[in-house]
Amino acid sequence: MDINIAYGLMLATLGLFGYVGYQSVSEKEFDGDAYISARGSQNSSSITLSLFASGMGIWVLFGPSEVGYYGGFWDVFGYALSAATPFFLLAYIGPIIRQRLPEGVTLGDYAKSRAGRPMQIYVGLISILYMFTFLFAEFTAIGKAMEILVGMNPLAPMIAVGTVTAGYTAYGGLPASIETDKIQAWSIMFLITGLMLFLFFGDFSNLISDAKSYTPEDMEYSWYHGSISDMSTFKSGFALVLAITAAEMFSQGNWQRAWASEDDKSLKKGAIGASILVFPLIFVMGFLGSSVAGQGAVNDPAASFFYLIEDIGPIFIATFIILSIALVCSSADTLQNAIIASFTRDISDNKISFVTARILTIAMIPLAIYLATGPTIAGFTLDSGGVFVIFLRADLYAAATVCPILLTLWDKISSRGALYGAFGGLLSVVLYGLLTADFSTGLGYLLSPTNDAGLANLEVFLSALVGSSLVTIFVSYIIPDE
Repeated sequence: MDINIAYGLMLATLGLFGYVGYQSVSEKEFDGDAYISARGSQNSSSITLSLFASGMGIWVLFGPSEVGYYGGFWDVFGYALSAATPFFLLAYIGPIIRQRLPEGVTLGDYAKSRAGRPMQIYVGLISILYMFTFLFAEFTAIGKAMEILVGMNPLAPMIAVGTVTAGYTAYGGLPASIETDKIQAWSIMFLITGLMLFLFFGDFSNLISDAKSYTPEDMEYSWYHGSISDMSTFKSGFALVLAITAAEMFSQGNWQRAWASEDDKSLKKGAIGASILVFPLIFVMGFLGSSVAGQGAVNDPAASFFYLIEDIGPIFIATFIILSIALVCSSADTLQNAIIASFTRDISDNKISFVTARILTIAMIPLAIYLATGPTIAGFTLDSGGVFVIFLRADLYAAATVCPILLTLWDKISSRGALYGAFGGLLSVVLYGLLTADFSTGLGYLLSPTNDAGLANLEVFLSALVGSSLVTIFVSYIIPDE
């Protein structure tokens, strides 16, 4: 496809989303609370579309297929389940927290109400670390996607997407983000369904056969990867479920939409609807990654899906350009507003103004784009591997904190029990390393919770979850709230 046509499609799609975001709030007056909460304004269908769109970033074209390329059935299944589980939890836990804290916006707000201001700050820091990592990873992915599809300079789509999403998000906040989510969700569902039908009906039997095969180049080694028929990867698949589910509980975009729901019924139906939409999409994308592996090793497993479509015509390339922009915008605007919500409520304790919040929404974009270019900082190169490790690190801190937060739904849990439990989860990881190897190994897990194969270490994440729960319950028993 001609590069100028590709630029035109990209800018036209961004222009549409920018117009929808601006127009949705141009004649409305709202205060700081509505800017970050859209409180009580969304029905169940809006929540379904918004949660689906905001959760389906452009990582969908990279992450699941890479997992499918390297892993077997359980890795693919675990990845799909981990994408859907947070919405199921939100459907049942969200209404309880809404009832206990009607004026909340973030999970940190609830943490403050039950465990005090220090816990709110801690939850806010973990949330911002996770969400900002997610944001610049999305910029990395859109740059990579456009480079693969049409040879575009990766920096161009990063800057274009960052400028447009920051513009309508800074202006309209969460209400604008939710309104654009609706059109982005329908675009994503329509385009992905069409592309999947094209792939499966075009060569369905070969896709199945390739997915069952192991990567031919691996046959001379003592280990294999890339087969959907391989059932030996249960541990790594389970680790993904624990890690990603825990981390997604700290994605404040989900919690903002809990309070944006017009009532508990709308939240429950909307969240369950989103989980039902998410699971098959992620599973199929992982399956396609396994199909690529069965055809032979590739230079860039993260782009496995794109090897299936490298010979498609210009019409399908145009479709992928629109799809890629819809995917990245749907998550990027959510992350921008969610980061600001967490900073406003959890870190600054509502001490920054409405205007400052808008300025910060724009100010974070240059830093995110800079990190997305893969710079070397203090000797560490922030490439795709570096981002993966940072994601896992944020996942681990979330895993050490999620149980103490959720246990506060039980009235016998004390504020100090929850706070000590969060730190106890991290100490449990160090203790696991000490018992299985040595103290330095335990400390190393806090920075890189991976196994020898570089994948998520199940035992490390279990240590964080179990240890944090036990410490929370024990400390609450010996130091109850007055």
